[in-house]
Amino acid sequence: MSASPSSRLPGDEAFDLTRTAVVMADRTGVVRGWTAGAERLLGHPAARALGRPLAELFAPADPAAAPGERAWRERLAAAEGWSGLTAVRDRAGRRLDLEVRVLPVLAGPTESARLVLATEAVLAPWSGAGRSLLHGILGMSPIGVAMLDPELRYVWLNDALERMGGTSRAERLGKRLGEVLPGLAVESIEREMRRVLRTGAPSLGYEYLGHPESDPRREHAYSTSFFRMEDESGRILGICYMVLDVTESYRARQRMALLNRAGERIGRTLDVWRTAQELADVAVPDLADFVTVDLLDAILGGAEPGPGPVEPADLFAMRRAGQQSVRDGCPEAVIAVGDRTAYPPSSPVVLSLTGGESVLVPALDLDRTDWAADDPVRAAQLRTLGFHSLMVVPLRARGNFLGAAAFARWRPTGPFQPDDLVLAEEFVTRAAISIDNARQYTREHTTALTLQRSLLPRDLPEQSAVEAAFRYLPADSRTGVGGDWFDVIPLSGARVALVVGDVVGHGVHAAATMGRLRAAVQALADLDLSPEEVLAHLDDMVNRVAHDAHRDDGVIGATCLYAVYDPVGCSCTLARAGHPAPLLVSPAGGCQMLELPTGPPLGLGGMPFESVELPLPEGSLLALYTNGLLMGKALDLDGGITRLRTALADSQAPLEELCEAVIDTLPGARPVDDVALLLARTRALPQEQLATWDIPADPSAVGEARRSAAGQLAQWGLSQLEFSTELIVSELVTNAIRHASGPIALRMIRTESLICEVSDGSSTAPHLRHARTTDEGGRGLFLIAGYAQRWGARYTSHGKFIWAELPLDGGPVTPVMDAFEALADGLDDLTDPTDPLTDTGGR
Repeated sequence: MSASPSSRLPGDEAFDLTRTAVVMADRTGVVRGWTAGAERLLGHPAARALGRPLAELFAPADPAAAPGERAWRERLAAAEGWSGLTAVRDRAGRRLDLEVRVLPVLAGPTESARLVLATEAVLAPWSGAGRSLLHGILGMSPIGVAMLDPELRYVWLNDALERMGGTSRAERLGKRLGEVLPGLAVESIEREMRRVLRTGAPSLGYEYLGHPESDPRREHAYSTSFFRMEDESGRILGICYMVLDVTESYRARQRMALLNRAGERIGRTLDVWRTAQELADVAVPDLADFVTVDLLDAILGGAEPGPGPVEPADLFAMRRAGQQSVRDGCPEAVIAVGDRTAYPPSSPVVLSLTGGESVLVPALDLDRTDWAADDPVRAAQLRTLGFHSLMVVPLRARGNFLGAAAFARWRPTGPFQPDDLVLAEEFVTRAAISIDNARQYTREHTTALTLQRSLLPRDLPEQSAVEAAFRYLPADSRTGVGGDWFDVIPLSGARVALVVGDVVGHGVHAAATMGRLRAAVQALADLDLSPEEVLAHLDDMVNRVAHDAHRDDGVIGATCLYAVYDPVGCSCTLARAGHPAPLLVSPAGGCQMLELPTGPPLGLGGMPFESVELPLPEGSLLALYTNGLLMGKALDLDGGITRLRTALADSQAPLEELCEAVIDTLPGARPVDDVALLLARTRALPQEQLATWDIPADPSAVGEARRSAAGQLAQWGLSQLEFSTELIVSELVTNAIRHASGPIALRMIRTESLICEVSDGSSTAPHLRHARTTDEGGRGLFLIAGYAQRWGARYTSHGKFIWAELPLDGGPVTPVMDAFEALADGLDDLTDPTDPLTDTGGR
């Protein structure tokens, strides 16, 4: 028998299978070996039995009639052995009628030991069996028995061991195990036998793996027990070992262990590629020597697979998703993970996927298979590496085919058996479910990320009021979407709105609510409402959503901070609805939390909001954020503020570096709440980009206003805007003189666009209307709307501003304005100073 030792496997002691007592005794009747079967039959443990006389352990049922110790000596001394019935009491006092056989054992030139076999007569009535007992136990029994001398050389073995190992008795006697089987790693077995020789303590259920000569291609498992043999004087005679082939039970335990390991290792992440690789990893080396996992391209992209077996055309769109080998570097693979795979129509992989069934090739003959001729590169690789057995199992989940896994062997562990295929199918089934879950997650994750990209700004808009940077970290790492948001919104007059908000909850629902609020804020910002008015409108909207009777999405609530910065006056107006106050870092480095009226969170309804206007010198750093930036797992608000202050200590550092510094202060790998951070460094509008004129409430002032605007355009190098600017200035100033009250002022600002503003003391709103063909006026705002890229009105506590923005390239915004320019070319000789469309101001 060829054997390689392994560690003892629990639960399979070789002699716990029957209630047969196998006892080794010397000629004086002292017990030298005691099996688990003897303990089970008589109740005496080996530790209490070894070294005691047989007469004490086989206590007579009737002490007055039973033979004593002398009779046992006679039985043990009989040259031909002894057999018969005897009645005894076990350790608990229960009567047992035993069939006993005493066998002389040859261990050298003289009879030196006796093997005593006993079993209950009611279980195996051996009366009159005579030598058939010896023939059955030592001849026909599956238990192999051998005796070795102190030098560990064979002196005797039974027929079962001869059959089990495939090596004849003549080849073994007088030789050691390593001499009978050259090159076999028997060090561990002999080490165990020497321990038994040295200590006298028996070794029960020692298990190891081996390849018997009778079945060299298949690995077998053996359970062995070792006993030290001594004569009546205590001289050590050698070792007796008994061995049982437990291959089937070992393989059953191995399969169960592999399944448990597969359950622990496969599907630990919601990643298709990782799960495919886990399937390959768990099957090597215990089930196969080389494993590949190929998946359909559509699966890797998160698409929905088709039901039923795969069509041959779809097999051209497969990729290697995982592979593993017992060899370093996976030399068996002809393609790398991530590359497309290609199999001939006759290959086992194609047959498995198109047929929808597993393929088992126990004996792989690469010289006779059709697919080897169709795929010579892969076949040559497998032939060189010595592959001899193959299995292919389709990956199928919820009725859909996802790909295929191939298992191959080249080591001498024997061919794949049907039980191996069952195990492989169990592996693949578990992996397929996990891969399908990962596929569905990938699709949903992609959808969620698309939602996030559509809801949050990817880039900040161009504007000249502030320099800004941001960071966003969702707490829901699975979807990548949260309920926090931020925004930078350009406003009229070169101003900018800075917004940060926080919706209750995480995930897609919170993100959808956030998207609605962000859209509402942008719409309200276009109306040029004050910060407290914006929050009041948002509060109304959240209340309407929360009381929608047709929705059941849980609690809806949010906080928000809305700030408007004006670079002309270097001032900022802020209001908040239950949101953390911003942090302000002065240009000199001083840091403070702005004291703002708190205001209730959005959704409570009926409570007012209040704005505060503060001066912000150029270079001031304003940090707007959500609660997740401050609150770690310990919910330490003060600690979070301290971390934020420390990170922003160098207020003049680049904003991107400051953002990274702030995020680096977050405790833990992931935030416990969504994090939004918006940093804004203020700028002041240079005086050379601003021009202001007071306008008297006199119609004649319209021409002067046009001339002033034209002169300013010439200084700015924007003469191409002269016609459209004069038209807009004429209309705005004329309307203010005719329909509003003073004081009236004209202001022009040059930033990314040209801004014309006229302020007055009235709160009357202008209206855009379409004049009839018979009307002499009423077309001014219509023309402004055509020439300006944006226009509108904003209200202050002292009146309003009517404003319009023109693109700096000077082109009309709408094609119809080309007709108006052509018409205007014929108006140069008209000089009515009261008509804003014809007054040339003395040109």
